[in-house]
Amino acid sequence: MRGTAKNRAMPDSSLPAWRFVTFEETIVETFPNKSHFWYNRPDMVRDTNVLFVRCKMKPWQAHKFHHHPNMEEILYVLSGTAEQWVERECRIMKPGDSLYLPAGLIHGTYNNSAEELDFLAVLAPAKSEGPGTVDVSEEEPWKSLRP
Repeated sequence: MRGTAKNRAMPDSSLPAWRFVTFEETIVETFPNKSHFWYNRPDMVRDTNVLFVRCKMKPWQAHKFHHHPNMEEILYVLSGTAEQWVERECRIMKPGDSLYLPAGLIHGTYNNSAEELDFLAVLAPAKSEGPGTVDVSEEEPWKSLRP
């Protein structure tokens, strides 16, 4: 049975030090525009400091301009295409393309196609002070950058 975000209640000492995770065992978070399939995070493996998630984004949806104040991130496209913004630069990412982002850099991922966008994200450190993600999509210049 697929995991859910409710699995977070397990105390850290009872978590395994390592684990295999099949797609069916991922912890799933479903949002209106995308689904997250968690393979690794602190409530799944003891003492980890890495987040690893697969994201499936619906057509014409986005993870609008945001940043991770204290986390680095790597994105890797599995299928579909991403209109990927980093600050004011935009590139189209396709399967096999990756992007490294240092902590605090504003970026946004947009699926401007009729096909699902499927990508991986690795973020570290998983355990840090403050918010993990800060949305800036309603602030200038970000809200006016895209047509």
